[in-house]
Amino acid sequence: MVLNLLIDSNVVLDIFLERAPFFSMSVRAISLSKTYENKINHFISAASVTDIYYLAKKNLKNPSVVRELFKILFDFVKVVTVTDKDIHAAFALGWKDFEDSVQYSVAKSNNFDGIVTRNMQGFDNDEVKIFTPEEICQYVEENLKE
Repeated sequence: MVLNLLIDSNVVLDIFLERAPFFSMSVRAISLSKTYENKINHFISAASVTDIYYLAKKNLKNPSVVRELFKILFDFVKVVTVTDKDIHAAFALGWKDFEDSVQYSVAKSNNFDGIVTRNMQGFDNDEVKIFTPEEICQYVEENLKE
């Protein structure tokens, strides 16, 4: 069994900005791709890269630091394309939070097993499983053995 998971922007920003109290659990969730190599693949959407970069640079005020953080992140996640079909599907959902609808549409079109996010209320559909960082860590520990 291999889990393919989309990591939401808020989880990455928790790490980049060292946001308490979320930092350590978000690091743990992202690290699962190394701890359970060949059993878990993490992805972020191309749209998330631009959002994360913008917000991290705005908060850290240092583009070089943000680029270094991305270099480290890319050892743990792969970037997945956002297609025109994903955008149209996101608009068709009609959700209040468009960014969440894009994330959901990308996960669904790529047949991902779930999305890891702290923004549970933004996702109004159950075709793709939604996990908090805590939930994915627990799920993996219970279902994947090293």
